[in-house]
Order: sequence, then C-alpha cells, then structure tokens
Amino acid sequence: MTSENLPVVVIAGRPNVGKSTLFNRLVGRRQAIVSDMPGVTRDRKEGEALLRGRRVRLIDTAGLEEAAPDTLYGRMRASSESAVAMADLVLFCIDARSGITPADAHFASWLRRQNRPVLLIANKAEGQAGTNAALEAYSLGLGTPLALSAEHGEGIADLMGEIAERLPPAEKTRRREAPKAEGEDGEDERPAGPLRLAIIGRPNAGKSTLLNCLLGEERMITGPEAGLTRDSIAVTLHDEHGEIRLVDTAGMRKRARVEQHLEKMSVSASIEALKMAEVVVLVIDATLGVHEQDLQIGRLIEREGRACVIALNKWDAVEDRNATKKAILDRLEISLAQVRGIPVVTFSALTGAGVHRLLPAVRDVYEIWNSRVSTGELNRWFEDALERHQPPLVDGRRLKLRYMTQVKARPPTFLLFGTRAEQLPDSYKRYLVNGLRETFDMPGVPVRLQLRGTKNPYAEK
Repeated sequence: MTSENLPVVVIAGRPNVGKSTLFNRLVGRRQAIVSDMPGVTRDRKEGEALLRGRRVRLIDTAGLEEAAPDTLYGRMRASSESAVAMADLVLFCIDARSGITPADAHFASWLRRQNRPVLLIANKAEGQAGTNAALEAYSLGLGTPLALSAEHGEGIADLMGEIAERLPPAEKTRRREAPKAEGEDGEDERPAGPLRLAIIGRPNAGKSTLLNCLLGEERMITGPEAGLTRDSIAVTLHDEHGEIRLVDTAGMRKRARVEQHLEKMSVSASIEALKMAEVVVLVIDATLGVHEQDLQIGRLIEREGRACVIALNKWDAVEDRNATKKAILDRLEISLAQVRGIPVVTFSALTGAGVHRLLPAVRDVYEIWNSRVSTGELNRWFEDALERHQPPLVDGRRLKLRYMTQVKARPPTFLLFGTRAEQLPDSYKRYLVNGLRETFDMPGVPVRLQLRGTKNPYAEK
C-alpha cells in the first residue's frame, strides 16, 4: 500500500503542547524539529508509523491559533484545518500541566463540528499529579482523555493501541491520489524507487511557493516573511516517468548569521536533506541575482556529489531578462566551474509560468548523473587526450599515465592508473575532467577523478 492510501492520523492542538515530540515518538525517530519556543512547526510534517501492526500516515500540524486569515498564523491555521479535513483520526493534544485554556475549548468546539473521529490526548502528564490534571479535559466534550508524556515515553504504548482500534478497516481506508505534475499521462510505469529531490536556497527565494505550484495545492505556508519554513518537509508527486520524493527545506543563510539554536537546527535539517537527495534544485531570486551564499550552497552541492538544477524564480518580475540571464550564467560559469554547464530554468512559482520545464530538467540531469562510459570508449578518448596535451614533468620526469576506467556513477567517477599518477597536478586533472565532461556529454554534474599510482620496480635499484 502506498503512503497516499494509508489511513491518515493528524496531530492537532494549540502551540507548544508537544505535538512534534509526540510525532517523533510515533514515527520512531527525530523527524520534526522540537523546541521550547512556541510555534516552531509551521508546515505540515508527514511520516509513516507502524502502530500495532497497522501502517499509518502521520501528520504533524502547526499550532491552532485564532488569527486573521491573511496573517502568518492565519495561514498556518488554514494549513492545519485542511489536514484535519482529510484525517481518518485526529489526535487533539492539550497540555495537562497548563490545564484547559480558552484556545483549547475554542478549537475543541470547532473539532466537534468537523465530523472526524477524535482521540483526546492530555500530554505532559508525568506522574500521578499529571494524570489527575488530565481529568479536567473531560470538560472539552471529546470523550475520555488519554494521559501520557511524549517527552518521557509514558503512555505511548497505550496510545498506539487506541489509535489502531479507532482506525477504519484496511479495505475501507479512503484512497488518496498523490498530486500529478503537469503532463502526466496516467501510465503506470514506475522505477524501483522514487527520485529523491531537494529544494534548497536562501530564505525567501520562493522554495515553498514552488513546491505548492508543483503539487497544485497550498501544501506549504508561504508569504512575504523570510524564513517561514523551519523544517525539511517531504511530499510525494508523480510525473510521466514515475515517483518523485520531494523535500522543501528551510532557507540557508551565512553561518555567521545563523545565531539562534532553532535556526541552527533548521539549517542542519536542510543540509541533511541535501545529503539524502539525488538531485538538488537550487532556487535563486532572479530579481536579486546570484548572491555569494547561493554560490556557497552550489559548492556544497558539488562537494556532496549531487546533481543540480539552478531555478531562477520570480522571472516575471525581471525587467531586462536577456541581460539578467547573461549576468547570472557568467557568474555561475566562473564561480561554479566544477559543475560547468549546469542546467538553468527560469519561471515564476507564484503564477506558475514556466514551472512545467523544471521536472524535465531534473530528469535530464538525473540521467546524466547516472551515466556510464565503456572502458574501451573511455581509453580511446584518453589516448587522444594524452596526445593533444602530454602529461607534465614532475621532479624533472614525465608522468606515465596508462589507462582509465569508470568505477561508479552517481556521480560519474573515474579511476586513472599510471606511474606516480598520484602526483598529477590539479591543472592537468582539470584538463582531463573538462574533456570527460565535454566528450561524453556530462554537463552540470560533478565529475570525480581518482588517481592510482603504480610502483616502478627499478626505482630503488
């Protein structure tokens, strides 16, 4: 059963009642950022959990708060409400230590009108005092509260049993189709696993707006405020080639400006998402051009050996497009020479214009990243490369480079054998790498060249 067809369990409640801690407990790992600061979770966080033999799709939501619809907290509440609308079971959390607040009562009343099964959770109910305090939650009219402590793991086993009992039978779980990308023809050909794609960039470049555009729904909280996304949010979509597991990440700023503990965790989650990805979309605000921090992120992508697509967002707001694109391409060519020929896609995530070109570019660079060259073809090129430009002299003796083979793809990695090959200067390595990239059509992906020296049996005699 795919994750889209699993029963949906949504964790809801006002801010700072321990929803993300409970989410992490149920999925069995630290997947959501947890902090004492209220309102850390802003977007829906999803994961799979195995509860008493039943796999469920678990959703952690932003805290329910009363606010005007056009404010950040109003948009967060709307996102949480849309998650509740698709739930097979809602876990409504309160803080037993704080007692019942007016906000708890307000949203409990709202939940009763949603016609969704609700399990009332009295969290932070450590010890007997906490259990007694949890009984106050009867007044919410949502049935018997289940007292537990997500932080300490108390009552989690009982909760898993309660959830499993309240889920609909497996055959009655509503089918939920994953959103399809533009151009999908409905064919059911799927690769062995999904393509893992991360969306990376500086704050306010439009990453979450892009994800919403690709999904065709307001899945992520967006707005003019920089740094809205605080955690890495994973979703699934499909194009005509198969499944894509897509992660939207928190904006990455210069290390010197990452001061708060919470933001350090967000950036750490972004780097972890980058390392887990196969292709990375680096989103740049085209109205601002290429910033040094964009280049630093690009170099990090190259060092991690990931394929990359540069996404120039807000293209509709660019006045002189020809001059802007030339300036950006020139900067990338000079500053990201290690991934020369990197694909660049221009679009407006807000209007959707041009976004349909992004996933095909991702698929193209993914194929290049997976490419292999036969040893025979590789060494015919290698012999020509040696004739065109002889290996340099090192300590007065010319290096003898013998042959080359590709040892792996993802990214393309080549091994060069020769006497004292490990002494090959960087300039000649760049000559070979650029030749490989150009001859075998590998633009925009990291190309690795490893060196293996062979001993001269007469050197010591």
